[in-house]
Amino acid sequence: MLEHRIQQQFIDSADLKYQWAQALARPIAEATQALLACVTGGGKVLVCGNGASGALAQYVAALLVGGLDRPRPELPALALGTDAATLTAVARRGEYADAFAAQIRALGSAGDTLLVLSANGQAANLVRAVQAAHEREMSVIALTGSGGGEVGRLLRDTDVHVCVPHESTPRIHEAHQLVLHCLCDGLDQQLLGDEENSA
Repeated sequence: MLEHRIQQQFIDSADLKYQWAQALARPIAEATQALLACVTGGGKVLVCGNGASGALAQYVAALLVGGLDRPRPELPALALGTDAATLTAVARRGEYADAFAAQIRALGSAGDTLLVLSANGQAANLVRAVQAAHEREMSVIALTGSGGGEVGRLLRDTDVHVCVPHESTPRIHEAHQLVLHCLCDGLDQQLLGDEENSA
């Protein structure tokens, strides 16, 4: 019984990713181009999310700095919210919902990109992060699910929204990890060329 349930989880995840491939390919390509423009134009990528999305934010920042599959120069990326001292200092001044926004106001500049990850796009601290990025004239790439929530509604025409068309948080997180791999692979391809040609 348990083994069947486990197998079904694999099947459901694979089926959903297959179904989403065509719908998400264009926004992922647009997000890749936005990241490319940022890093080749001297900007940096600030990444944020809560809970599992926060773990994915750290993961993608590590991939951007350290690389995915191929050696390449480091790309400037920073996961926000990983420094407990900064988080508690900001929270002490007002409220936790401003924690990411305060770091964006301190570190963000025009030409930078905010990459925000959220399963439902509703968290107040992520909404404020998007608002702070816009105040700093940064572009925003949002990876969401469940319709995008308030984060999705705040996005401008110049921002990119990759919205996984599902309500299940685990499936959204699984899809977001694949999207992050696609973004890093796309950046490598744009910066280094096709792998066959680089040998």
